[in-house]
Amino acid sequence: MTATTTSTQPNGRLRVGVLGVGYLGRFHAKIYAGMPDVELVGVADVNAEAAKTVASQYGCQAYTDPKALLGKVDAVSVVVPTVYHAEVARPYLESKVHMLMEKPIAPGLEESRALVELAERAGVIFQVGHLERFNAGVMALSERCTNPRFIEVHRLSTFVERATDVDVVTDLMIHDIDIVLALVKSPIKNIAANGLPVITDHVDIANARIEFENGAVANVTASRVSNKKFRRIRVFGDRHYYGLNYVDQKLEVTEAVPGGDGGKWPKVETKVLDITPRPPLDTELEYFVKSVRTGAPPLVTGRVGLEALRVAMLVKEKIA
Repeated sequence: MTATTTSTQPNGRLRVGVLGVGYLGRFHAKIYAGMPDVELVGVADVNAEAAKTVASQYGCQAYTDPKALLGKVDAVSVVVPTVYHAEVARPYLESKVHMLMEKPIAPGLEESRALVELAERAGVIFQVGHLERFNAGVMALSERCTNPRFIEVHRLSTFVERATDVDVVTDLMIHDIDIVLALVKSPIKNIAANGLPVITDHVDIANARIEFENGAVANVTASRVSNKKFRRIRVFGDRHYYGLNYVDQKLEVTEAVPGGDGGKWPKVETKVLDITPRPPLDTELEYFVKSVRTGAPPLVTGRVGLEALRVAMLVKEKIA
């Protein structure tokens, strides 16, 4: 479904608000405030001091009521804790306000589906914040890797208190599930998974093996209790091997090329692609604003985010 384009202010600027200005929401506000074609109208957070601080930094209004921006904005970022997503988002969708919602859409699949369907009925852009899709290295990998056969992903992080309302599958692994699904483009045949809690009452470290009907296999590991950050994806395809460090956004390509010396075997060559690193959130918000202005579907639609959540739920069921 193609969303309708959005009318803007007489000065041509898109009116945007940010709902939730905790750790990540502050960055949403900062980036919107720096966009020449966007007016950051206001931010809302139940923490009045946090809302005032961010609003004063970026020259907008501060509110404590998440509904306060209704009627004042064309689009919003929803960056509140996952458990409040539906409660905060529903009035804006009903009012036909375009939305970028941080992942996951909601704690449960049915609640998430209801929000996606509400956005579809409203005819608005509904983009799910799978931030890693906008990593410059991931975007380059997606353009080049057309037939992956085996994928291995490690996303290891140190423990932080935020996002402990959900497990590591919903918090971290879902990023890589989304990327794997986008790369393979085949129905899932089987999932095997295990995991366990270490610090919180939720699963803090998990591994999943996902087998697809086209024969491709993905092995995905996520941990939020490691002693260092390590985020890397390796993809094996036809005569190609891709290695990407998510952090520095460098993509290595190894391939077999015909030998120039007339030998029996091809040569194996590795090169690092010249990719300009860029903060993924900057790219993500630019794509969102462009979708709102043009009506074109976002890179990560509600249905795409819903499928990533469905698979994450299947992984959690296998662990349980």
